[in-house]
Amino acid sequence: MTLQNIVVIDPNDQQLNILQKIIQSDFCRITAIASREDSAEARSFAARHSIAYDTDPSAVLTDDVQTAFVFSGMDAAESAQRFPGITVFPEEISTLYFRLIEREITHLQTILSKSFTYEAIFHSVEEGMIGIDRNGIIQLFNDSASKMLGIPLGKAAGKPISSVIPSSRLLEVANSGHGEVNVKLQLPNGLDILSSRYPITLADGTTAGAFAVFKEITDVIETAEEITDLKRVKTMLEAIIHSSDDAISVVDSNGLGILVNPAYTRLTGLSEKEVIGKPATADISSGESIHMKVLETERPVRGVKMKIGENNRDVIVNVAPIIVDEEVKGSVGVIHDITEMRSLMRQLDQAKAMIRDLESSYTFDDIIGGDEDLTIAVSQAKIAAGCEIPVMLRGEPGTGKGLFAHAIHTGSNRHESDFIRVSCSSLDMDSVELALIHSKLQTDELSGTLFLDEITDLKPEIQESLLEYLESGRVTAAGQPRQLGMRIIASSSANLERAVHGGTLSEELYFQLTRISIRIPSLRARSGDIPEMTEVLLAMLNQEFGMAVHSLTGSALKRLQSYEWPGNVRELENVLSRAMILSEPGSDILDEEDIIRALSSGSELTAAQTLPEKRTLASLMEAHEKLLLETALKENGGQKVAAADKLGISLRSLYYKLEKYKLI
Repeated sequence: MTLQNIVVIDPNDQQLNILQKIIQSDFCRITAIASREDSAEARSFAARHSIAYDTDPSAVLTDDVQTAFVFSGMDAAESAQRFPGITVFPEEISTLYFRLIEREITHLQTILSKSFTYEAIFHSVEEGMIGIDRNGIIQLFNDSASKMLGIPLGKAAGKPISSVIPSSRLLEVANSGHGEVNVKLQLPNGLDILSSRYPITLADGTTAGAFAVFKEITDVIETAEEITDLKRVKTMLEAIIHSSDDAISVVDSNGLGILVNPAYTRLTGLSEKEVIGKPATADISSGESIHMKVLETERPVRGVKMKIGENNRDVIVNVAPIIVDEEVKGSVGVIHDITEMRSLMRQLDQAKAMIRDLESSYTFDDIIGGDEDLTIAVSQAKIAAGCEIPVMLRGEPGTGKGLFAHAIHTGSNRHESDFIRVSCSSLDMDSVELALIHSKLQTDELSGTLFLDEITDLKPEIQESLLEYLESGRVTAAGQPRQLGMRIIASSSANLERAVHGGTLSEELYFQLTRISIRIPSLRARSGDIPEMTEVLLAMLNQEFGMAVHSLTGSALKRLQSYEWPGNVRELENVLSRAMILSEPGSDILDEEDIIRALSSGSELTAAQTLPEKRTLASLMEAHEKLLLETALKENGGQKVAAADKLGISLRSLYYKLEKYKLI
């Protein structure tokens, strides 16, 4: 779906509130706001959402804008003449349109484009799919097929299949009524695929067309065909669902099973006879029916953990409503075996860790926030990136000093060389010498960056060696002086001047390292950045946990902004993690109670866990369980997803146990 660029002119406070919902829904792209009275609320709204703002509508009604909503007396006829390429809605229509959106925002996608009615049905199918009618005209063309063929979605629908894939044989299948399974085919771009083709047969026995399912294609299925009768397309859906490796179940509007695929029967151990025509609760071992919840609320539910089938399999369920002509006709559920998901999440964590270790991929764009002090710090860091002298990053723990160091390295002319981060508390003479000569072992161009974290923890003899390097460019390693070219970036959360006065930091080293000194503000000093930071952190945590929490309520955000944040950004990430894990299953919004619960559980972690003095069997088992948890976390580098998989428990169970024993 191609999002339209939309301009809003002269909105009032109520319309700005509705506009906030539109932006959160991601159904269209608001590119600019114009307020001829220069409304402070409109200006502030535009600034918060990085939207262009002007008091002159002509300045924002540019050639790339398709639609303008006007909430004042701007003359529509005059606007049409001045801006012929833009659809301008007058005040009455704009007001009515926004009221409709406010009343039923969940149906906005259907209102804007009926072609996306059945997108929810196909969103979890990993294979690509193309469907044609009897004349060979493409009616269905999903996102996976688009990526595979390299053809935009909008340029395929309505075209003859012969012009897109000449050798598809789809028209032959439609004419013969005989399917072809697992046939190797080479696409016009040279890509080899495995394709299955099936005729589309209606209830009266006539053939309406054919479709092909492309195997080894990932991500979400999208379709561009309006489907008005669920029964009419059942044959097509069955073929698509049966070709998927994901377990899929479909129920009607009464919650009775109408369709399951072979992957579902393999996962649950239930046959079609035990499910078809039976209530949606037939396969549930523990928990409520998500199908029934979706049918009642008419909203999709994602990421619900439950047990299903005869073997009480732990699964994660995503369910979406099937909507035809704005009426719920049923729901479709995609069920993922949690064992496989744990493996994939562990691999993802490992891949992320490898990427972070091997590449300095952080840039100044990764530093989030518009606070004045943070902006000053970023400006100073950008200046430092263009210099070769040492840099000192100062700030409380968790403020992002490592991120700043990465960004400085990436922005410097050393970005193609090594970025080495070391903790000063663990350094000895041998390791600091190896770190300083690391680039020499890799290349003749001595151009890497060495980031020394918490410089006040350096031992005195290492401070002397580092000072020698900073003053002369040489370091004595294995008794031999070496000329090096490593750039030094240091950080400290301690008071450097007090460390110099107390003798724990060399005064000469202090002056060498603070030639460029950048102070990174604490999170409590820039609480206005919390909404933007929360949005980014939620997206990251959704990937880590396999959840779909997209926002916080206004009261929840206020609670976050009123907190002191002694642990800064790192603590904010931990609080959001706990809030998501402890939230209501399937919830896509965190409320104030979730935040209060997460903050409370975190505040109780300072006290040490004390086991009973009497060594009962229960106390011994608790002590052993705590030891196993600590060992699993240590062996997996603190990665909770990997630790949960190692212990064979769910991530939610791991968090409960970690909180029980005060391990987080």
